[in-house]
Amino acid sequence: MERVLIVDDHPLVRDGLRTVIAVAFDRTELFEASSIAEAVVILDREGDFDIVLLDLNMPDAEGFSGLRTLRDRFPSVPIAMVSGAVESGLVSAAIANGAAGFIPKSMKRGAIVGAIQAVLVGDIYIPEEFRLGEGASSESDDISRRIATLTPQQTVVLGLVVAGKLNKQIAYELDVSMTTVKAHVSAILAKLNVYSRTQAVILANKVHFTGPVAPRP
Repeated sequence: MERVLIVDDHPLVRDGLRTVIAVAFDRTELFEASSIAEAVVILDREGDFDIVLLDLNMPDAEGFSGLRTLRDRFPSVPIAMVSGAVESGLVSAAIANGAAGFIPKSMKRGAIVGAIQAVLVGDIYIPEEFRLGEGASSESDDISRRIATLTPQQTVVLGLVVAGKLNKQIAYELDVSMTTVKAHVSAILAKLNVYSRTQAVILANKVHFTGPVAPRP
């Protein structure tokens, strides 16, 4: 591993992660950002990174919008979510929104290193207690996999559907035709294997999916 970007608005957390990485990985160049905007600037300026460690709660992002922003702009860079809050729905939602892993801040140093190593070799890291989860966790994983098959535009539309927007409102917000919106909604229902908008919303809510911020026309 050569280059790592730590994105967290708490200096103590960044210091802790920097220490873990510096001890475990030789010759690693570390970068830090305290906001999504700062992370975008660094990624634009510095080019390729081996991994980005991104805090779930950032001051200039809502839900998983920060993750979505980085995934859309830098699709080749693996991004692992790092969070103090850990529950099955959050883990599944992070993966559904494009994260390469979910690392709880409460994990021991050795486990954090192991999680980073898993992401570096191309695996999607999920904490063991959720990998071994029972029915509810398995259902969340299945829903997350379905959501992950959506295109970026379909993901935006699903987020607006979850927010309670009607087709005409979605068309206005995205500056597209009603026909285009209907086509997206039909594709979403097919990929999620449901038959109505209500069922799609119920599935999305089970994994805390909110969708990326809709682009402004």
